[in-house]
Amino acid sequence: MSSPNRLAQLLSAHNTGPLFDSLEAFLFDCDGVIWKGDKLIHGVPQTLDLLRSKGKKLVFVTNNSTKSSRQYAIKFQSLGLSVTEDEIFSSFFAAAMCLKVNNFPQQNKVYVIGGEGIIEELQLAGYTGLGGPRVHF
Repeated sequence: MSSPNRLAQLLSAHNTGPLFDSLEAFLFDCDGVIWKGDKLIHGVPQTLDLLRSKGKKLVFVTNNSTKSSRQYAIKFQSLGLSVTEDEIFSSFFAAAMCLKVNNFPQQNKVYVIGGEGIIEELQLAGYTGLGGPRVHF
């Protein structure tokens, strides 16, 4: 059995093609990778267009709970990027799906300590979220 270090190689012009061809999906962080604040990072539209033209699946990942997937889709559109809610995977979407997968009863309320995005994602998943950004101690 080969050690992991023997399988790893530096990317070069000679070996990126086979790697690229073997990949079906690309995951992108949002802040600092796609945009910085409200400014799109140079080259992003061309990169996303190239990946889509090659049939690659794109997923945009964020741990920022201030916006829902719907709100993130709007932000992408405001930057000139065509990204759907289905392509956005957030920590709050993961939390809502965790409740669903673990059969948490929808009639039970969920207390949220975090951003408005969590409340919206819970509602989309059929849960009632209380608390959120309006809570002050």
